[in-house]
Amino acid sequence: MQQYHYRSTDPAVVAIVQDCFNQREALRLAPDRLGEAFGGEVALLRGLTHISPSGVKLKGDQVLDIHWCRPDQWGFRRLRVKPKTTKGMPKPEREALLIEHQRLVHLWEQHCPPALNVHQFWDRLGVNTGNLLLSGGLFFTQNGAAYFCLGFDINQAEHLANVAGGKPSSGWIEGAEEILPSHYDAAHRDYNREAA
Repeated sequence: MQQYHYRSTDPAVVAIVQDCFNQREALRLAPDRLGEAFGGEVALLRGLTHISPSGVKLKGDQVLDIHWCRPDQWGFRRLRVKPKTTKGMPKPEREALLIEHQRLVHLWEQHCPPALNVHQFWDRLGVNTGNLLLSGGLFFTQNGAAYFCLGFDINQAEHLANVAGGKPSSGWIEGAEEILPSHYDAAHRDYNREAA
């Protein structure tokens, strides 16, 4: 598959990319707090468009099934929407389960960060997210510039013509200039070196 590499030093573009990485870092640290609150390891779910905490690895057996879904293949459980009660359960027991479940839901909401929608950053950059789903795209910041590797071409003149004509466009990143893959790779190596 063809790849296209771009760099932008536009301050607004760099700020958008940096904002995404700041929110990713906050989300990466949040599972530790959520795990401490529930006493287990937390899994981050990474989808095509989002990243979110998805389950907790808890020690226990079927007793947990009242408030938690059964473990997935990796042993992580999700909190149920409502507790699982048995038929004919006395009303006081049922009310006690509801109170405990509300406590767990409140604890989850208190410690669980909201999901990070990565496509919102691409939208803010002006890139067509449909093209991203079909062809892919990556970004990072290095030395005051934002770098992009896309599976599709972006061209300012084509973008403006398509928008004026009411046609779909791949989008345009303000201040983007196409660079050689070797320049992108060198910046990416420097970025990885600093991140390690």
